[in-house]
Amino acid sequence: MKLITCNTSAGISGFPSPAADYLELPLSLDQLLVEHPSSTWFGRTAGRSMEGVGIYDGDILIIDRAAPRRNMSLVVASYNGEFTVKLLDMKRRLLVSIDQQQNMTYVAIDEADTFSVDGVVIKSIRIHEHSTLLDQYLSQQCSD
Repeated sequence: MKLITCNTSAGISGFPSPAADYLELPLSLDQLLVEHPSSTWFGRTAGRSMEGVGIYDGDILIIDRAAPRRNMSLVVASYNGEFTVKLLDMKRRLLVSIDQQQNMTYVAIDEADTFSVDGVVIKSIRIHEHSTLLDQYLSQQCSD
């Protein structure tokens, strides 16, 4: 894959591409998107509860276990045995969802709950076209 080292526009025009004269550099998506390779993993979302923060059903999340957690970080967590993607309100011990209409839902993290943060979502990738290759990859069984 190649990277064109200039900003691009989503507009359409009849003029020649201004990027035609720019140098194309080799690109590894790992180098571009992953800051801590040994602590980074990928997940795919299911559901619509986080559309208010730009996370949509089917998005691929880049999750970093080494990234610092801050108040209201977007995290992947295990909450009572279930994986979830939520904003983490560390001050009030809440998991926060924001849907497409900007409605906020709060879930308290009580002492009786089983809770752990599995990583901070540092980036997301939106899939615009169906990908058989991605489906095949994601349908593989996890191995220990």
